[in-house]
Amino acid sequence: MPTTHHAEHVGSLLRPPELLQAREAHRRGELSDETLAKLADEAALGAIALQREAGIEVFTDGEMRRATWMAGLLESLGGVVPVDVTNSSWYRGDGQPVPPEETSFDMVAANARLTQKKQLTAVEAAFLLRHAPGPFKITMMSTSMGNLLWRPEVSSAAYPDPGAMMRDLVALRVEEIRQLIGLGVRWIQLDSLGYNFVIDPGFRTRMFGDAAPPPDVLLDLIVSVDAELVRATKAIDPDVTVGMHICRGNNRSAWMSSGGYEPVAERLFGEVPVDRFLLEYDTERAGGFEPLRFVPEGTTVVLGLVSSKVAGLEPVDELRRRVDEAAAYVPMENLAISPQCGFASTARGNLLTVDDQRRKLELVARTAALVWG
Repeated sequence: MPTTHHAEHVGSLLRPPELLQAREAHRRGELSDETLAKLADEAALGAIALQREAGIEVFTDGEMRRATWMAGLLESLGGVVPVDVTNSSWYRGDGQPVPPEETSFDMVAANARLTQKKQLTAVEAAFLLRHAPGPFKITMMSTSMGNLLWRPEVSSAAYPDPGAMMRDLVALRVEEIRQLIGLGVRWIQLDSLGYNFVIDPGFRTRMFGDAAPPPDVLLDLIVSVDAELVRATKAIDPDVTVGMHICRGNNRSAWMSSGGYEPVAERLFGEVPVDRFLLEYDTERAGGFEPLRFVPEGTTVVLGLVSSKVAGLEPVDELRRRVDEAAAYVPMENLAISPQCGFASTARGNLLTVDDQRRKLELVARTAALVWG
């Protein structure tokens, strides 16, 4: 079926400075849970108003309650401990390294069998059910990201390999989605960097070191767990929209990996039965549109042509030309446009202003109106 929504954004929006300050005060024990929650609600209302005014068609709460895009899961898991990620390699522009302290964020790894202590996405869902002026989606870390939760020195006693842990993670994700659907959620977006382990050999080596599994083994695992999660969601309710977002990393306007979709395209697009793929395509690092030939008939591809990393606006004519190029592989009625990723995958956000962000969202909506009417 053709999509009725051609202007979308990935999920996260820049946090207001007062919310960031409040989060730090809360961390120091100087602010109550209730006060922080109230400020997050106010920021989420502002995010909804921004999306409505910019012409965006599918709403989120801007992920205002999250420390990172992964927090909906990581902050709700039991059986994990904090781990250091400051050695991760991030780059800007054409490959300039970013100091680790600028891109550090909280991360955990499994040290026991995973459990779910609480369901943070349910708070977001209840809020959006009350306040969203149109269709809204709940974003969540997909099971194919589970590789990052398995560290041999921490996790091997509980799980002999990442696959065993990811199977448990599927079950937790399915139960969370079941509860969200029970609340009235009609749209789920699964976010994953897991495919970059296959797309970019350098990224795989940096993250796994000498213990890096072969790419075909990794692809088998991540496709199978994502497909299992999507099929389970559709079994709960076949009418729920399920999207999957894939990018190359997004943290303080920096990226982690590069490479086109060709190494994963046939299996990802052919075997993971989502309704919408939201794909990074704002720079040459993501390759060309040729891998889209594997997208099944009727599946929507949301082209991430607008950069959330830099303030400069892409020319509308250039965006329209690139949509036309993609239409050689996916019918025009099954295409949409968005930024390549969120504006604040980590709470500190990308190196843009709120006005820059607004103009980017307006550009997405304006381009969609010109292309699809």
